[in-house]
Amino acid sequence: MSEASPRGTYLVISEALRKGIAEGEIVDALPSEADLMRSHGVSRNTIRRALKVLEAESVLESAPGIGWRVARGDRRSLVERMTSVITEDAMAVGDTFPSEAKLCERFGFSRTAVRRALAQMEGSGLLDTVHGKGRTVRTLPSARVQP
Repeated sequence: MSEASPRGTYLVISEALRKGIAEGEIVDALPSEADLMRSHGVSRNTIRRALKVLEAESVLESAPGIGWRVARGDRRSLVERMTSVITEDAMAVGDTFPSEAKLCERFGFSRTAVRRALAQMEGSGLLDTVHGKGRTVRTLPSARVQP
């Protein structure tokens, strides 16, 4: 990368990797972190941040002894998967959304990742948080206006 990116260099790299996966250029294992560092002209920390973004979105998974590879199975982001809980569980407006602990167990993600996804869902108007009562469904995903 020759110029600083206003968006964040790691986000530009994660987008380039996402595009490579979508276009079939990256099918299974990613190049090593060292190769990615050389090809993008950035530090190891920047590459790791880019990889962590894609891991949080369930696009990549870490494979011990191998490196990073394209995730298998459900490739939707955690937010998309958690949003689908509303429809899959036939929830209505005002219904209680599952707890963080139940969501961690259901999707196999850390509490931190689940909290980030919940914050995004709250920010987009899908959920409301009532102190001491938990989260409730504010609006249904299909009724939401897409930007």
